[in-house]
Amino acid sequence: MGFDAELNQTTKNDDLDIELGGISDENIPVATQRILSITGVLNVNFPLKNDSSRVQISYDKNQIDPYSLYQKIQSIGYKVNPKLENISQAYLRIQGMHCNSCVMNITQTIEDLPGIHSIKVSFDDESANVLFDSNIIKLSNIIKEIEKLDFQVAMSTKNDEDKNKDHMDSSNTPLLPAENTRQSSPSKPFQSISINDETETCFVSITGMTCASCVDSIQRNLSKVEGINSVRVALLAHKAEIKYNPEYIIPSQIAYLINELGFRAEILDTVEQSVDIIDLHIENMTCSSCVRKIETSIGKLHGVQSAEVALLTHRGRFKYDPSQIGPRDIIHELDSIGFPASLVTEDSKTTNLAKIHRKETRRWRNSFLLAALFGIPAMIIMMAFMFKWKNHEEAPQVIRGLSVENLIMFLLSTPVQWISGRYFYIQAYKALKHGSANMDVLIVMATTTAYVYSCIVVLFNITQRLPSPITFFDVPPMLMMFVALGRWLEHIAKGKTSDALTKLLSLQPPQGTLVQLDEKTNTIIEEKIILAKLIQRNDVLKVVPGETIPTDARVIQGTSTCDESLITGEAMPVEKMIGSQVVGGTKNLNGMLLIRATHVGHETALKQIIKLVEEAQTSKAPIQALADKIAGYFVPVIVGFSGVTLICWIIIGYTQYDKIEKYSMYHHSMMGHQSGKEPSRMEVILELAFRFAITVLSIACPCALGLATPTAVMVGTGVGASQGILVKGGEPLEAAQKIRTIVFDKTGTITQGKPTVVDTRLFIPNDPYWTLKRMLAIAGAAESGSEHPLGKAVRAHCKGHFGCEQFGHCEDFNAIWGYGLSAKVNGIESLVNKINGSGDNISLNDKTYSVLIGNREWMERNNMNVTNEIDAAMAKHEHDGHTAVLIAVDSTIIGMIAIADRIKPTAPLTIFALQSMGLNVLLVTGDNVKTARAIAAQVGIKNVYAEVLPTQKERFIATLKENSRNGDKVAMVGDGVNDSPALARADVGIAVGTGADVAVEAANIVLIRDALEDVLGAILLSKTTVRRIRFNFLFAVIYNLIGIPIAAGVFLPLGISLMPWMASAAMALSSVSVVMSSLLLRNFRKPNIQKYDNQEFILWSMNKGKNINVHRGIDDLERTPNGSFISSLRGSRLAQILSGAVSAVKQQASSSLYDKQKAALLLNTHSLDDETELQVVT
Repeated sequence: MGFDAELNQTTKNDDLDIELGGISDENIPVATQRILSITGVLNVNFPLKNDSSRVQISYDKNQIDPYSLYQKIQSIGYKVNPKLENISQAYLRIQGMHCNSCVMNITQTIEDLPGIHSIKVSFDDESANVLFDSNIIKLSNIIKEIEKLDFQVAMSTKNDEDKNKDHMDSSNTPLLPAENTRQSSPSKPFQSISINDETETCFVSITGMTCASCVDSIQRNLSKVEGINSVRVALLAHKAEIKYNPEYIIPSQIAYLINELGFRAEILDTVEQSVDIIDLHIENMTCSSCVRKIETSIGKLHGVQSAEVALLTHRGRFKYDPSQIGPRDIIHELDSIGFPASLVTEDSKTTNLAKIHRKETRRWRNSFLLAALFGIPAMIIMMAFMFKWKNHEEAPQVIRGLSVENLIMFLLSTPVQWISGRYFYIQAYKALKHGSANMDVLIVMATTTAYVYSCIVVLFNITQRLPSPITFFDVPPMLMMFVALGRWLEHIAKGKTSDALTKLLSLQPPQGTLVQLDEKTNTIIEEKIILAKLIQRNDVLKVVPGETIPTDARVIQGTSTCDESLITGEAMPVEKMIGSQVVGGTKNLNGMLLIRATHVGHETALKQIIKLVEEAQTSKAPIQALADKIAGYFVPVIVGFSGVTLICWIIIGYTQYDKIEKYSMYHHSMMGHQSGKEPSRMEVILELAFRFAITVLSIACPCALGLATPTAVMVGTGVGASQGILVKGGEPLEAAQKIRTIVFDKTGTITQGKPTVVDTRLFIPNDPYWTLKRMLAIAGAAESGSEHPLGKAVRAHCKGHFGCEQFGHCEDFNAIWGYGLSAKVNGIESLVNKINGSGDNISLNDKTYSVLIGNREWMERNNMNVTNEIDAAMAKHEHDGHTAVLIAVDSTIIGMIAIADRIKPTAPLTIFALQSMGLNVLLVTGDNVKTARAIAAQVGIKNVYAEVLPTQKERFIATLKENSRNGDKVAMVGDGVNDSPALARADVGIAVGTGADVAVEAANIVLIRDALEDVLGAILLSKTTVRRIRFNFLFAVIYNLIGIPIAAGVFLPLGISLMPWMASAAMALSSVSVVMSSLLLRNFRKPNIQKYDNQEFILWSMNKGKNINVHRGIDDLERTPNGSFISSLRGSRLAQILSGAVSAVKQQASSSLYDKQKAALLLNTHSLDDETELQVVT
């Protein structure tokens, strides 16, 4: 039967009856085979036909134990629910939890272990209560699993155990095995890409990650699963790339595992089923009418879902259903309407824009030179005949009806009309063929009307033997010349709008020096130059002084300084040492570096910045929608207006001939003084009517309207990028200037995000032996074995103080989490003597100190008395939100070290500047009320919301948006990690200090430098850019509103009129003026924050700690319905005027109040603390 081996070893076998999750009835045979493949498993049986969850497993106890068997089963994707019989209880202390996500991470990880009944983790108490089956899993295994999550774990002390037991007894937690009722979350579909025959990749968007612990949890747990080859999780981008073998596991099982870890896997937002995206380079676009034509024509095609076209970058992005239409169909349609298109490849995206600008610039330069070859002589001849022969009849004539002037002008006009004008005719024909009209239509109509009219009147006068008429042969060459000149200058100027992007592109390093190190000596044994595209992760590269760093990397050897100005906007060189991160594209100034590549290819910061700038410059600001709408109707309206002008002047000519005759060119040529040779009435009327109609066509310019917004957006985003401010498009650029409420996160945004020593104090005065240096040397040596954040802060402070890495020898190190540490320290005397010099007459080189470092409770538990003086010193720091740590040596408390998360140096100035602009500044944090109040008092924020969970921050922002007045915007400023939901919810999300991690998807504005004042710079950049957009738009509108009536002869009675060639020059100048106006944005510079350090700031600083309202949670956040009277006043212009008036009064009074308040503060140093008493709104 094949079971002999199994029967012969029954004494060594055992059976398990367990429940499995993740198996369907159809997959029972596959599950059986996969479980049987585990070493030591002898037999697998599903006893019930319709129950795939219950399974009986026989196994060899000599080869595998129950816990390992359960782990193996879970590693192949099946959830194990064993029967628990021998329940034990353990109490643990866990150090290192930063948020509720850490609690969830620990809970989910331990609950998934075989043999765990339940675990309760307390964030506040930093403890855990675990119920488990000791026959299945050992306590050491539980501790080991928690430590893998980068937390410190220790068995709880007896007092804590009794406390936890009381808590457990009060909670009536049953110690019996309970049925697992958790259900797997329904998984969403994944985007799968075939890599090869055995491996596939799925890209997942994961929500719920708040810190590096979450990333580690996902990567560690998924990496254990059989069939998963690699897991890469990006915290800031909230994405994961998972490579797996479909023969072992499928995406639905991966989704189940991620959901079981407490997160949520969703399909990527940018991936749409049955929708493809194609990027095309589009030629021959001249104005916004072309953009509208392309978007409407392609948008009407069956299967095309959206069409977005950017005029300045000559790029179009089209979303389409590949089952209904293909990319070739879209390209063919673009060609048919007169806009040749080509596919954008990854390599050409960064270089094609410059090529297009060069090609277009050359085309219009050549066109201008050809037109000028005929246009300039035409202008000279026209002026010469006008001044030499004022009487037109006296000018030399070839034959009756054809003067020499008209013949020469005809010969100069014809080549321009049909050679230089060929391009305009082709474009106009294609536009009219598809029912649209653009700038080319206006030019063709103006030149054709002038040319054809002139030919007709000359032929008519020749046939009728009449004097040579006045013609408009000068219009085609001069109009073509001025249009070509305008387009040439316009393209030169438009090329400069992308200077910032060009500079970024030029930073891309072409190559790097790859080296191979000797494993024993770490010396270079081989080096070769390779292309930057061929650099792989973990490659070791050599960078010599003056060389460009080829990719993002970490320094492993050497020290130097790097110029990062074009990446971060930081003018001063940045020091680099071992462990420092370097950014690809920056320049190494001095010192040879060996670096290890961390990000390569499209992952590098430079590539990410270029991508963001490209996308921003191709996006449209909301205000552009109005310009596009106007452009769609502009040309037809102008053509109609020109026709109306022609008809009106013909009517006026026949009804008011005596009044308008003097304005005719015939009148100025004095022909009217020759008796019997006066021009006919019709000649005079038609000359006036056609002149004004042609002038209307010549002066109208939709290009100025179309260029008003995109040129400013392109220059603004480029200038921002060059100064470390990445604005993701025109929409946030426009929205930022409407910000009225700005919310700051605390940790990592207002503060530096890492604890540092802020104060040191000795409690043994006048003792020459116990000096501050000796205390710091002892503390640094004792903390050398600590991984606690506070211990690291003490160690870092001591390193900076002594300038060395080693302080002495530490032994018998023992840390009790939540209390402190004990250790024995020796070998510090040489360091103290070196610092003190030879004058130190006490030298006990071998003296060993018994050291205790910790809080009050730790000192009291070790029978040490905390005096009132010591308690008062600690209380003062605790009132300011600091952590006070006592240091005891040989049973005597000798000193204290205060540790805090310091505020950023420019935080108060930045808050003052924002408040001076009339913004409502709020602080939201998950910290306790006392710490939140202390930080707010230091930076001057009056409204604080403390103890706000990360999940509540998003709801807080949503409520603020509901309360805001229509048009006012709410901004959220954070670090882009655990506040991503709030950044995404805000009207404008600003991520600060991202460094090389610029791909913060939740943020609309990314600030590369960790400088809070850049928030002010971003808002001022928005205000400056939008102000320039409005100026451009206003100029274009006024130009057309004033220029067109003048061209139509409306102001002729006042003696104001234009000739067609003058109108064409004005039209060309208008477009160039708009682009040049936008280029003025290149002069924008971020404000120097120190300019706000004035007398008004000093007065503000004296009162910044007063009247602080600290709210516990967000439940009491006021809700003002939109549309109410209070809501309409909030943020209104009236409120801004009143705020400005109050500020002015304060400034005038500041000079007199300053000395008084300063004197008061000097006389009573405690008054400020009394006035800043905490106001908690509950």
